[in-house]
Amino acid sequence: MKVVQELVNYFDRRGELSPKQLRALLDQGFLAAEAPANMIELGQDVGANYYFRVKGETEGQVWGTDIYTGDSMLSVAVVHAGIVKPGDTAVVKVTVVEPLQQYEGSLRNNIKSHDFGRYGTAYKLSAI
Repeated sequence: MKVVQELVNYFDRRGELSPKQLRALLDQGFLAAEAPANMIELGQDVGANYYFRVKGETEGQVWGTDIYTGDSMLSVAVVHAGIVKPGDTAVVKVTVVEPLQQYEGSLRNNIKSHDFGRYGTAYKLSAI
């Protein structure tokens, strides 16, 4: 699955995958892997995109708003971002971004994220 993710990331970064092609890969089960707990291990390659199946949860730590620290729990961040409802499962796009100097927390969708200073990795989320 990692090789498929890397190939899709290669073409996705270059804008060579249409939404229709991406949807076909997702529908055939070739693309989305089960989500890791966080993005610490995958957060080094800024600009990389990953597609994960994530089940929304309400318990766990999240730092930031719209852009989250790499150690923020994906399953909680997707609920905070309003992409997945608690208990539901969906495929989401996770994009590795440049870390911020400061992360501002907020209350969204009944999830409280926290403020944090500089952290080594960061990501943002998108619905598919």
